[in-house]
Formats: sequence, structure tokens, C-alpha cells
Amino acid sequence: MATWQDFINQNEDRDGVRLTWNIWPSTRIEASKLVVPLAVMITPLKERPEMPPICYDPVLCSKAQCRAVLNPLCQVDYRSKTWLCNFCSQRNVFPQNYATISETNQPAELMPQFSTIEYQLQRTGNLPLIFLFVVDTCQDADCLKALKESLQLSLSLIPPNSLVGLISFGRMVQLHELGCNGYSKSFVFRGTKEVTVKQLQDQLGLAGGGVASARAQAPAASSNVRTAEVQNRFLQPLQNIDMNLTDMLGDIQTDPWPVHQGKRPLRSSGVALSVAVSLLEATFPNAGARVMMFIGGACTQGPGIVVGEELKDPIRSHHDLEKDTCKFFKKACKYYEGLGKRAAENGHVVDIYSCALDQTGLHEMKYLSNFTGGHMVMADSFNTSLFKQTFQKVFAKDAGGQHFRMAFNASLEVKCSRELQVCGVLGQCVSLGRKNQSVSDTEIGVGGTSAWKMCGLDPSTSVTMVMEVSNQQPGTIPQGQASALQFITFYQHSSGQKRVRVTTIARQWADAATNLAHVASSFDQEMSAVTMARIAVAKAETEDGPDVLRWLDRMLIRLCQKFGEYHKDDPSSFKFSENFSLYPQFMFHLRRSQFMQVFNNSPDESSYYRNKLNREDVTQSLVMIQPILYAYTFNGPPEPVLLDSTSIQPDRILLLDTFFHILIYHGDTIAKWYKQGYQNQPEYENFRQLLQAPVDDAQEILQTRFPVPRYILTEYGGSQARFLLNKVNPSQTHNTTVGWGGGDGTMPVLTDDVSLQVFMDHLKKLSVSSGT
Repeated sequence: MATWQDFINQNEDRDGVRLTWNIWPSTRIEASKLVVPLAVMITPLKERPEMPPICYDPVLCSKAQCRAVLNPLCQVDYRSKTWLCNFCSQRNVFPQNYATISETNQPAELMPQFSTIEYQLQRTGNLPLIFLFVVDTCQDADCLKALKESLQLSLSLIPPNSLVGLISFGRMVQLHELGCNGYSKSFVFRGTKEVTVKQLQDQLGLAGGGVASARAQAPAASSNVRTAEVQNRFLQPLQNIDMNLTDMLGDIQTDPWPVHQGKRPLRSSGVALSVAVSLLEATFPNAGARVMMFIGGACTQGPGIVVGEELKDPIRSHHDLEKDTCKFFKKACKYYEGLGKRAAENGHVVDIYSCALDQTGLHEMKYLSNFTGGHMVMADSFNTSLFKQTFQKVFAKDAGGQHFRMAFNASLEVKCSRELQVCGVLGQCVSLGRKNQSVSDTEIGVGGTSAWKMCGLDPSTSVTMVMEVSNQQPGTIPQGQASALQFITFYQHSSGQKRVRVTTIARQWADAATNLAHVASSFDQEMSAVTMARIAVAKAETEDGPDVLRWLDRMLIRLCQKFGEYHKDDPSSFKFSENFSLYPQFMFHLRRSQFMQVFNNSPDESSYYRNKLNREDVTQSLVMIQPILYAYTFNGPPEPVLLDSTSIQPDRILLLDTFFHILIYHGDTIAKWYKQGYQNQPEYENFRQLLQAPVDDAQEILQTRFPVPRYILTEYGGSQARFLLNKVNPSQTHNTTVGWGGGDGTMPVLTDDVSLQVFMDHLKKLSVSSGT
């Protein structure tokens, strides 16, 4: 490798893995002095079209406490046909089908280029996918019509053998029975009382049905579970009920219960979710299923209530949460947390599509998405292109065009060398409660286990695993020796196959006390910024915002003191090496971001933004933390420019990508030319092309991004230019005279926030101070 950055990029492309430190300090004390913890971000289903699955089962270590998978780091004795586990040093005999292996005839799992490999398990049958639609009918006719059209369209995207179900809810909850030709039939549940699994089984006659009994009756070696054996009245194969379900969706009407003036409609979202989770738990436990919930407002009655019926009582704000004056908040959180855990334990995904101008209770319902790996989508209406395009992308196909990019019923397990322990995972998962010697007593995120249930996965789903060095004695690990980590992801492919993807990586140890520069050279500042952002977001859920900001500041100062080059009490002498140089500005933008600042954001919006940060990979997470700004001029091709107010010039078009928004901004001069219609005149073809270039680039981003960002087109002085001004570094403000009122087309920022330059000056001063 030419540079560390090349090494980092190659490993991410091959294994979907990035580490904060790519050389590890050999003792726990030295690791704690690095400030940024040892952490690994893994994207378990990173797309690798050139890596088809291997059609045999993986070879496991025979030691019951280990069970690691054979990998390129294992020592192999080809003469005796044995291999030495690189995690527990257990000697294992190859199975009979490996009798012909040799140095020149190696299986794929022993080749160095296959540090990530995927197996298609042979002893399991194919189960159909399950989709359960949960539809809110307490919305106006136009929104409901648009939602019904989107759902009807989705039926053409779902495989014909998939099982599909339908629940609609308003004041009451209706579980629709499918397959009733010529008439509709549904079971109605009162919207004020939770429905348990036992109650549902007794009332609907589901006891002993579904996939559980089918599996119990089938022999263990059965190659398949027939669809006919696992279906029931409420979840039917789409190919049998396609026309019936299409008509049933079309017949759904706005909730008929009258809504009096000054009142909110009575919406039983909590009970509807309870029915959905209980139905799947009763019929398809531990099988790949997806609850897709569409809500147009907050729950106003029954368990999970978020706000009262009276419109004079506003829904809770961040201020109310801080003052602890929310009447329903704690009980609603406990309720949805319980539902989320039940769904996750059974391998079921819960998606929430929230489309309303007011809050809908996402802040309380976040557990459903965070525990099950489900999608969380926010839009103003089901009638917007943002929702329609995003919902279609849920059913996007893989590179081969055959199967969905989504995976079901997934779990992740980690194996560590004895010098390492795992503190926990930051991401969308729940603990499987597997404790062993590789589990640290220190918990960060979801800790106390070496295995996690993730349920829903897609190629962008990423989790951050925080590690700890277990070795406490210096000199006990030889310098340059490597230790390994193995990530084992079990999941149900959208074809119905059970698959296992195994990634095994190794990194070297170094004595940070005597060779700190060697460890420092392996620092990945992008990965580290995202890791610290995820830790800060986790802290923000339980601690006050100012306390989290102070923690971020302390960590940054300590990092500067540890790895900066400076003379004591001389700020002008401070220097950072290249692989640390961007980290302070990442922290500057993180402090100002919507992840840390709740002002001007509702609790629902904060939960939505934090959900996405905890889901996406390093590249996309960095875009959220420090958005990308491109400039388009007549002087040359588009170029990235500083995220700074000085980049706003009258003769420029800017394209801002914040992940959640795609904004095109026309400078003062460009906007005037546009209004005068120069782009429509043949002699100004170059101006028309300049206007079109950012639009084409924005469309490319809109086509590949999930969820679809909000698209904004604005100009100098436009009201929506605030989205740009909110993100740029305020190097020019109303407190400076540069460009203010001068009519030169620049745009100062009306803020009291400090600029990056002031932030860096204070950081250098504190870092070099003798008293810090």
C-alpha cells in the first residue's frame, strides 16, 4: 500500500470495515490515552457483486466456547488435514469433503483475498417473505388516496409467493381476512386496549398454527417448508389474492368516526402495532417478516398515546421534555420499547412511514426502528414525491435485478482474539445476551454480549463496535504481532435462503508508550469523527445537551494535547499531522449539527436525524456531520468549495448536500440573469448549461440516496436560503462589515455562533496551555 488511506479504502471496499486505529496499542492504559476508543464500523451486507455465495456450510471450530469459522488467518497442516483456530488455538480436523485440499488446491475460505466470504446454508428450507401493511385511516381523502395508490403499486414489486397481510386503523383497529372472494371480512379490535399474543390466538383461532407448527411437524432434514403449510387467513400468498387485495386497498375509506371542532381524530396507533406484532409472533416467530406502518398523525387514545384529544393541548416539545411536564411520554416510551423488543426477538422488522405536517410520535416510537433495523421515513404528506419515491426504493433490486436488496431476521456475532474485548455496539440492534470471555465489563451502546439481533439489513446498514484492550501488562504482546476479529452475520436472503457472511480482519500491535508516532500514523479521522458522533448521540439520549457538548470539547482538547506538535503556552506553534488535520473541523460542525442542537427541531425530527446517523456508513454519516458544497461557475468544471459563508458569491451556483436535503442556490447575479430569461436565448447557451449542471448532479444523488432527500431550489435573498446559511461556517456575520449592506451579492450569516477560525484559535490556546 502506498499510504494508510489507500489501505483504509481497500479494506472498506473488500470487507466493508473501517477502524478508528489501524495499529492497536498493546495495553489497556495506553489505549485509554488515545482518547478516541478502538472501534470498528462494519457494513455486514456491503454489496460485492463479484462475490457469489458458496454453496456449502462453513467449517466451525470444534471448541464449544469458540465456534469461530475457518478463515485465511488459520494455520493449516495439509498433510494431516487439520487446522489451528486463530482465536482459541484449538486443533481441528477438516471434514471429509476437504480430503483433496493442498497448498495448490485451497478452498476459497483459506485464500487471503477472501477475508470476507458468504455461505449459502444447505440444511435449511426457503421460507417466503412476509409483508404486513398497517394503514392509518385518520387522514384526509387526498392523502389516503395517494397512500393507497402507493400500496397498490408496491404489490407489483413484491414476489408472488410472498405472504401479505393488511391492518387498517382509526378509532378502531381492523385486521382484514384475506381470500374472501366476493365479500370483505375483518376482525375489529377496540382501540383502547392492548392485544396480547394469547388473546389474539384465542380470538382468531391461531393457536398452534403458522410456521412454528409446520417446523415442529416437519423432519429436521426437510429441504423446504411448503407455503401451504405456513399460511393462514390473515397472511396469504400474494399470487392467490392479488386482485382481491388491490380491491381491498382501494376500498379503504377515511375513518368514519366524527371529529368534533377543537378535537383531534381518535387514532389507535399503539393498538394497531400491538395487533401486528402479536399476529406475526403467533404465526411466524423467528421468520423474516416486515411490518410496514403508515401514520398520518399522533396516537391519541389507548396504549401508546402520545397527545390528548384536545387541540388546545399541543404535542410535547424539547422544552417540555426537559421540564418533565409530558403527561404521556414515559408510559408511551415504555410501551413502544416493549413492542420493539418483542418484534426484534422474533426477527421481525418494523418500518415507520410518518407523513404529516405536525409531529406523529416518532420520538416515542423510535424503539421500533432502532431495535429492529426498520426504516424510519418522514415527509409532509403521502402525496409528496419524497414519500412515493422513497417507498418504491424500499423494494429496489440488487445488481442482478432478481432479488431485493433487503435482508431479514439477521444477527451479528463477533469473535475476538484473547487480547481484545467488546464493549458494545452503537447501531440498530438488540442484545442476544451471549456472555463469554470476549465481553468487557465496560458497556458502551448495546453491551454485555458478543452477539446481537439486527432483524432488518440492507447494503448501507452499518454498526459501530467499540473494543477494549484486555491486556494490562506492558511487554506481554510482542511488537508487530497481529490479533484478529471475526464478524459472523446470519440472515435470511430475500430469495428465502439462509446465508452466513463471515469477515475476518487482523491488525498489528505496537507499544504506544515508546512508538506513539507509529500508532498515530494509523489514525482514521473520518471513522473516528463518526464514532464520536454516535457515542455523543447515545449520551444525548440520557444526558443534557450542554453536558454532551462539554464532553466532546474535553475529548477534542485531550486529543490535541496527545497528538499535536506545539510549544507550551504558544498557540501559534500548534500543528497537527495530516491524518488528524480535519478532525477538529468535523467536531466543529458536529457541535452545530441537528444531532447535538435541538433548537428549532422537534423531538420527532431529532429522533429521525439520530436514527439515520446510527444506520449509515462512514461516508454518508460524514455528509450528515459536515455537508458537501459544490460551486458551479463559468471558469471551469464544478469543484468542491469550503463549507463557509465566503463561498457564497454572486456569480456562483452552489449545490449543498446535507444527506437530508439537496439544495441548489443561485447567487445574486445568476438569479437576476435567470429572472431576465437569458437561459432561453440561443446566444446564452452556456448560461443554460450552467443552470442545468447542478440540476443533473442533484438528480444523480436523488436517484441513489435512501431515503430520498428534500429537494430545494433557492436564490440570493430567498427564504429557503436559510438551509444553506444554517450549515456554512459563519466566517462573515452581521457583526462584521465585510459584504454587509455593500450590495456585492455576498451573504453574511445572522448568528452569534463562533466561526471555525475562532473555534480553532480557542482550541489551540486551550491545548497548549500549561494549566489545562
